[in-house]
Amino acid sequence: MSTFKLKGLGRGLSSLIGDTKVNTGINKLSVSDLVRNKLQPRKIFDKQSLEELTNSIKERGVIQPIIVRKSEDINDKYEIIAGERRWLAAQNAGLHEIPVVITEANDLKSLEFAIVENVQRHDLNSIEEATGYQRLIDEFQYDHEKVAKFIGKSRSHISNCLRLLTLPKEVIDLIETNKLSPGHAKILVGLENAFFVSKKIIEKKLSVRQAENLVRLFKTKKIKKFIHKDSNVKQLESSLVDKIGLNVSIKNKKNNSGSISFDYKNLEQLNRIIEIIKSNY
Repeated sequence: MSTFKLKGLGRGLSSLIGDTKVNTGINKLSVSDLVRNKLQPRKIFDKQSLEELTNSIKERGVIQPIIVRKSEDINDKYEIIAGERRWLAAQNAGLHEIPVVITEANDLKSLEFAIVENVQRHDLNSIEEATGYQRLIDEFQYDHEKVAKFIGKSRSHISNCLRLLTLPKEVIDLIETNKLSPGHAKILVGLENAFFVSKKIIEKKLSVRQAENLVRLFKTKKIKKFIHKDSNVKQLESSLVDKIGLNVSIKNKKNNSGSISFDYKNLEQLNRIIEIIKSNY
């Protein structure tokens, strides 16, 4: 087994491979000998893009080898570190063998390879990218600064990307299916009705600037509601919450007319409210 530096894979991949031991005795493997990378951050493969790559491979073959390592889970199999899309397209093109580079890599190195290749090729959607970064943080004790240096992007980019993972699942699904752009999604972070607003953005085909104005409108309304609530009203709400154990909202106008509402989550809590009212009136 000898060592050499691989070229033509992009600065990030080359620096990752560095002096890693690479088996030069085998440069082709059967497509059936390869298995997916269990750490692959990419989950969605664009159908049209995959078809285009398949047609290219039919004409020219696989020009750039796939990077693989011996599978730890399946005997006599090799796990793909970088190049899963090429592997899928090669199968679609009817190829039986595919050029590979066999390298020694632990789980961290494998995940780093996969993230760098996909980010450099812009193949990841923003959720997949964020999930990859989050795995580096959760499983390998990276922090935002270390991820930023490793990927070669600003710390603010990493932080903004990771914030997308705090959005509701319904909004995340819209991002993953490219129905909602990362630019639109970024302004929805922290918004209670993010899914409702995201549907309005899609329905009205709003630009990012227009969406920002819409979100600002929602946030302004919310702020006003809290700013103008009288301290005596707040105290009364708090007192009622302590008495009955349910959330209470009082809306009192300048002429002292208004409304009072009780929040309940089930039939038992509703009956409780009714019993309290009945027993006192």
